[in-house]
Amino acid sequence: MPDVRTRAASGSPPLRSTRLVLSESVSVNDVVVGEDGVPRCFWAAGDMLDYHDLEWGRPVDDDWRLFEKLSLEGFQSGLSWLTILRKRENFRHAFRGFDYVAVARFNQRSVARLLENAGIIRNRAKIEATINNARRCIELVDEFGSLAAYAWSYEPRIEDRPTPLDRETLRQMTTSAEAVAMSKDLKGRGWAFVGPTTIYAFMQAMGLVNDHLTGCDVGKDVEHQRATFRRPAAASVDERRTGRQPERSSQRRRRSRPRSL
Repeated sequence: MPDVRTRAASGSPPLRSTRLVLSESVSVNDVVVGEDGVPRCFWAAGDMLDYHDLEWGRPVDDDWRLFEKLSLEGFQSGLSWLTILRKRENFRHAFRGFDYVAVARFNQRSVARLLENAGIIRNRAKIEATINNARRCIELVDEFGSLAAYAWSYEPRIEDRPTPLDRETLRQMTTSAEAVAMSKDLKGRGWAFVGPTTIYAFMQAMGLVNDHLTGCDVGKDVEHQRATFRRPAAASVDERRTGRQPERSSQRRRRSRPRSL
């Protein structure tokens, strides 16, 4: 789950201005029933409400959004996700919408410019890691056809997921065997700031797992989306040789998507 405290560790919709007031909510089995009568995970309040309802856990196959999340999780290390979420639009503008091909072309002048940008987290190591990871991402896409195909190949088996899922169980689930394996593989490929906890948070957010608590209405909708979601396939040898890649729905949408940074 997104840690609203400190964790040692998109094409997505913007946050709405209307917020659900939870001051008079009733908590039942770690699920909070708000004034609108909708039961949600206990952390879904304030600026986290829209993120919980509209994004967290919904399956994603868009490479830009996946690279964005991996990058922002790296920037979050030592901070709260809420801090990053409030700066996300600034990050998107600074990193060219997290188009990893564009970010891979950043140089030392780019690093100097980013270090002067008060709208993002001005940490040289994290900035340079994001640029490095963009270059490694190009290599990974050349091998697998897409970042999505690579990431979804580490999807945990639903049979291994705890049921029911309560607050205490969720707090203890800071990683998984698949997250450890993906982290190890990415590090072996030269990626940085991709520890197991970071990777598991990425999996939670991008829908590789559904960690909404049992009883959360949004979690039911997320599970329906996951059930109908078409997992991206890795490119075949012939496709990689010719430069063709299996097309995903997000790629078809991107053709007409304006590049708003």
